[in-house]
Amino acid sequence: MRKKESELSVIVKAKDLASYMFAITEKSPKKFRFTLISRLQNLSLHIVESLYRANMVYVQDGKDIMHLTKRKQYQKDAYVDLKLLGYMELFAREQGCILPKQYEQLSIQSTEITRLLIAWSRSDQNRYKG
Repeated sequence: MRKKESELSVIVKAKDLASYMFAITEKSPKKFRFTLISRLQNLSLHIVESLYRANMVYVQDGKDIMHLTKRKQYQKDAYVDLKLLGYMELFAREQGCILPKQYEQLSIQSTEITRLLIAWSRSDQNRYKG
């Protein structure tokens, strides 16, 4: 299997989180499947989508305000979704949709993705100061 050399670490980690989310919610209580579980799954996928979109926005330099703004917005969308996901993970644990150990693993993964996303945003900010 070839290593994905061109994919950002934050995207790889987000994809891992989405896969894990789908795996652990597969057997969640039926009464939550079309509400809370659906939201958890959709948010995890939306984070991956926003990160891909941000990475696909090519910024020439610090004067390329339009593209830079668009890229920052996608990064912000991913960040907000990570915050929402954190809340919903906790709520899902409280409702018995996921186990405490699963919640702990999700928290670890979400925190790592947030850390990488913030580092990427700061890197962009330093690179495109103008």
